[in-house]
Order: sequence, then C-alpha cells, then structure tokens
Amino acid sequence: MTDLDRAGYELVLDEQFSSADLDSRIWLPYHLPHWSSRERSAARYRLTGGQLELLIEEDQEAWYPDGDGWTRLSTLQSGEFAGERGSTVGQHRFKPTLTVREAQQNVALFTPIHGLIECRARAIADPANMVALWMIGYEEVPEHSSEICVFEIMGGHISSDGTRVGMGVHPHHDPAITDDFERVPVAIDASEWHTYAAKWTSHGVEFFVDDQLVKRVNQSPDYRMQLMLTAFEFCDGPEPASSADAYPKRFGVDWLRYWRIPD
Repeated sequence: MTDLDRAGYELVLDEQFSSADLDSRIWLPYHLPHWSSRERSAARYRLTGGQLELLIEEDQEAWYPDGDGWTRLSTLQSGEFAGERGSTVGQHRFKPTLTVREAQQNVALFTPIHGLIECRARAIADPANMVALWMIGYEEVPEHSSEICVFEIMGGHISSDGTRVGMGVHPHHDPAITDDFERVPVAIDASEWHTYAAKWTSHGVEFFVDDQLVKRVNQSPDYRMQLMLTAFEFCDGPEPASSADAYPKRFGVDWLRYWRIPD
C-alpha cells in the first residue's frame, strides 16, 4: 500500500464548517439549479459542532421530477455556469433533452485546476441513499465537462467490515476522457468517520481512503473544476423511501481541504 504524502503541498482551502452560517465565498446550497429551480434544488443542511450535515428530510420534494425521476437530494457546489432560459448550455447536462428552466448568475467561487482534495466524512447506511464528493468541469467550454468522483457510497454497499467505495473519472461530454470508474472494496465501515482523497495532477488521478492508495487513473482533465458535495435519496414515487422514523437522514462532513501540489 502507498501512503499519501503531503510534503511540500500548499493548503489553499481548509473548510472546517465551524461558522454558524455556510461560507458563501465557497458554496452555493443548490443542486444544478439551472435544470430545475433554486426552490426545488435547495439543499437542506445543518452546521453544528464544527461539522456539516447534508440532510434528506421526510417532507422533501424531488429536485427535478421531469428530468431525474423522484430523486431527492441536498448539494453544496462551488460554482455555477449555464446559459439563458431555454438554452441547452449548462453544467452536467446528464440528458440530451435538458434545457435551462431558470436562469442563474454564473459564478466561479472555487474552481481549481489540479491539486489534492480530501474530506473526512460519514455516509448514510440506508439502501435508498447515496453520498458523494465529486468534481465537475466548470464547463464554460462545452467539452470541459468530465467528472472526478472522489468517493461515491451507496448505503446498500456498507457493512461493518467492508464498503464498496465508488471512485474514478467519467467523461460525460469530454472526448479526451475515457470512463474509468469502479466500486473498490475497502475494509471500512463507511457509516463511521473516514477520510477520502483524490490527488489530481496533469498526468492522472490517484484515489485514497484513510491515506492509503486504492485506485489510479492514468488520464486527467486539464481545466478548472468545481466541488460538489451531495446526499441523494432514490425513490420510486413522490412518497419518502423510508419510514418516518428514519428521517432526517444525515450525510456528515467533518472537514474538506484542498492543497496545491508543486509542479
């Protein structure tokens, strides 16, 4: 196993979630609002005790029933880019039929190129849920649309002695990237606190769990990307996926850091 060595790295973002309010210099509390609306895509979250909890609550509505089924979610993202209402231009165009439903102010709050991102988090151990830290191209150039998935954890993939942790890259609309994603078996209980990281350089991306290298991708997006932190719930219809006593469901994030890597 290879240990993550931070020697010589420069810390450029140290998000401890220690304030009473979300830091609006870094985060927008919406999920791709251009495809839906700010009202429907607004995150539900709590800042308490120096930690962030992204919540799925019993009365929460699907963020985009026409385009993404009955998925309910809470996301923080560090940028927003889309065209005018009716345009097909917008970040993370996950279906070819999507058009912008609500115009947004384009902002690039934190959109780095290359570096080490790491996060200490606790997943939701419920089969209806998934949590993820991912990066997507800011996408002012349409081809700059790939994704680095630092971790993606399905609640049904968690057990007390092991978890399948999703990690890798997706091309979406970037012809320079080939899909390389897998759910790697790791000997952790992801419903407890663990650290996940991705070292993104011009040569590729390395993925770590608790500072141990578990996957390497030999390709790399070469453009700025934004951060996405999301708790998902997948439902068969408008009703909650679980019984009332299961809510709120909490995706815990203790801290998130971004380091500049020397050339």
